[in-house]
Amino acid sequence: MTPQEPTATADTREPVPLMGCPYKRDPYPLYTRMREDGPVHRVLFPSGVQAWLVTGYDAAHAALGDDRLGKNHERGNARWRARASIMPEPQHSQLQVHLLHQDPPQHTRMRRLVTDAFTPRRIERLRPRMRQLADRLVDDLPGNGPADLVAGFAAHFPFQVLAEVIGLPPTQAARFDRDWGKVVQPVGPADPGRPLYEARLHGLQNYIAEVVAHKRAHRDDDLLSGLVAARDRHELSQAELDSMIFQLLVAGQEPVTNQITTALIALLRHPAQLTRLRDDQSLLPRAVEELIRYDSAFELTTWRFFDQDSDLYGTRIPAGDSVIVSLCAANRDPRRFADPDTLDFDRSPNPHLAFGHGIHFCPGAALARAELQIALGTLLSRLPGLRPAVADEEIEWIPAVLARGTDHLPVDYDERL
Repeated sequence: MTPQEPTATADTREPVPLMGCPYKRDPYPLYTRMREDGPVHRVLFPSGVQAWLVTGYDAAHAALGDDRLGKNHERGNARWRARASIMPEPQHSQLQVHLLHQDPPQHTRMRRLVTDAFTPRRIERLRPRMRQLADRLVDDLPGNGPADLVAGFAAHFPFQVLAEVIGLPPTQAARFDRDWGKVVQPVGPADPGRPLYEARLHGLQNYIAEVVAHKRAHRDDDLLSGLVAARDRHELSQAELDSMIFQLLVAGQEPVTNQITTALIALLRHPAQLTRLRDDQSLLPRAVEELIRYDSAFELTTWRFFDQDSDLYGTRIPAGDSVIVSLCAANRDPRRFADPDTLDFDRSPNPHLAFGHGIHFCPGAALARAELQIALGTLLSRLPGLRPAVADEEIEWIPAVLARGTDHLPVDYDERL
């Protein structure tokens, strides 16, 4: 179905604010009201950026495949740039030309350089190694609770797996600072946290330069070596190479860390489902699909832009305004999913949009699915009696605009097997 309608009208309503602790804790009641009111809404983010949010499943599916909507930031208008482009130069031009911000033919050229590393067949071969890494992390947890499953597991497992998949040497992997991942949560020039933000940016850029130099001197049959070789063949610019490594290091692991936490929170809130999954791990593939539909770590997509004033489901969108799709809102649409607010491991089919749709469908989806299956299976089988160690309202959700998750997840368990 097409997102076009015969006529479009301007939306003159005040933008809906997407911010604050109650919203981050549980955005779904707001998304329900928005879906019932229509598929497109003007919204306001904490940075002051106003955008157009797509909510319903059909509208989201169509928008994600709409070739009128481009991802390149050069399409953004002056209003958007005044608030959104707050990553300082030169870092913005050096780190923001990765796949998420490219359109064909550049996107096509760059994406083909990474897809072979994430094929389902290759990921299947890596499952035994992933289980070893998960077990080693659990071995280091206390003999019994309490423990923080972010600090003790979720913050490390995805990066350890990613390092092996892309060919990041162990010595350099050990030096990666997870705080560098917070550069995807930019703060404005007047924000008191700006100096720390810029320090993280510089630290990450220096790290990427070291990785490139190492892989150029020590070529191997891995993704990072392949990207450096593509740069040396002039198939990538230096900014494209740095940006793609930036995307791999940050977007390649932080969303999986967050998804492990959202899945665990959902299971801890549904102890009967937790017990069922612990007792029958053949359910894991289907359970993971339902858990990422139920509460996706990628709450919202990144920006998209029309290059001319356009009609989106009957709403007039000015050229260069940002359009964002709410994956979480789409995945709870009752017109597509029966009882969408119910966690149902028997749901089939389950055509959720947690990994996106269209040409920007997540290239690491097979890896993320395997990581989640192994992470949840390992934790449930080796930590009997797994239960929350704090009240639900004490869980602090990360303030990231596009993502859901928590930096701390205290749990209790009877023993570590």
